[in-house]
Amino acid sequence: MQVYKGLDIITNKISPQEQTLCRHHMISFVDPLVSNYTVVDFRNKAAALIEDIFAREKIPIVVGGTNYYIESLLWKVLVDTKEKTSPSPGRAADRRVELEQLDGRELHCRLSHVDPEMAAKLHPHDKRKVARSLQVFEETGIPHSEFLHRQREEEGGGPLGGPLKYPNSCILWLYADQAALDERLDKRVDDMVAAGLLEELRDFHRRYNQEKVAENCQDYQHGIFQSIGFKEFHEYLITEGKCPQETSALLLEKGIQALKLVTKRYARKQNKWVRNRFLRRPGPNVPPVYGLQVSDRSQWDEDVLKPALQIVESFIQGQQPSADPVKMESEINEDKRSHHVCELCNRVIIGDREWAAHTKSKSHLHHLKKRRKLDSKLSAAESRVNVTETQGESEGTENLGQDRT
Repeated sequence: MQVYKGLDIITNKISPQEQTLCRHHMISFVDPLVSNYTVVDFRNKAAALIEDIFAREKIPIVVGGTNYYIESLLWKVLVDTKEKTSPSPGRAADRRVELEQLDGRELHCRLSHVDPEMAAKLHPHDKRKVARSLQVFEETGIPHSEFLHRQREEEGGGPLGGPLKYPNSCILWLYADQAALDERLDKRVDDMVAAGLLEELRDFHRRYNQEKVAENCQDYQHGIFQSIGFKEFHEYLITEGKCPQETSALLLEKGIQALKLVTKRYARKQNKWVRNRFLRRPGPNVPPVYGLQVSDRSQWDEDVLKPALQIVESFIQGQQPSADPVKMESEINEDKRSHHVCELCNRVIIGDREWAAHTKSKSHLHHLKKRRKLDSKLSAAESRVNVTETQGESEGTENLGQDRT
């Protein structure tokens, strides 16, 4: 989100003063009204900058954030269709947005006809990924799954995509105990409010979103409008000055609490991504990941700064750092895109782990209990019917015998 102009506080952009200490890139250069800036656009611009930095014999440092974007820089995992399509700028991403307006099941049905392999790996509710796969086929005539097969078959490729693009890279993962992280994130939101968050949101809403709201066409799913911290204050922003002060204060507090909750949820998602896509990534072409504990900020120099400098210096000199990288076993036997249908709950489940969790969930067990009760009643009813029929047949035999005498 930091690529967009505006919302400097809510996106936690580095201050202008800090930027003078070291040259920064990829900050505040996309217009806020642009809704079709994609990870492919980011990858292409960032990759060119990285090559330029290398050419000047400097070391590029990628800082984030959004781990999906970092992954797109490290490995060949994206399918770029823009060069093969209409020359009009933004047309490719616009088509994906058009597709996302359709019903999810209709989209999934379309995909199942042109790329059944990809359709089996995607949930019908995951409209963004389904639309992207359809877009790839529409613009290239080649199934999305075929592109992914080609990437994996390249030298250095693996189950999660193509080869590593920068072999001499390393990852520094700053992590903290969950309780310490949650407390820090809550304080970060409070600090944002104190730094002028509400004024920033009001100004941005007035300049870019107020008219959209009036026309009932606001979109919190694309571009900068999907930023964590903007849509959470939607009710407060559209009613401020139009409702009692007490109501406005309640809506403001509701927005602040929602922001704290979604921020902590996103942090958990980031850590999960590091574990699943970096630490457990199968294959040899995975940069080492060094964990740096940041729970106690008073120990920053000892726990973070000094170890990080030692690791980077070792890499620059082509030596093995004294610190050991974090190791986690890759879950080779787990299929994260396996397709399961629970007829009992009328749900589609994607992934072995998700299927196992579903079969143990309260909802599934509740439906299972109801089904067993129903089956038991049906079985008892069938037994009574069989007994009645048997008795009737027996009585009919006796009556026939009486008629003969």
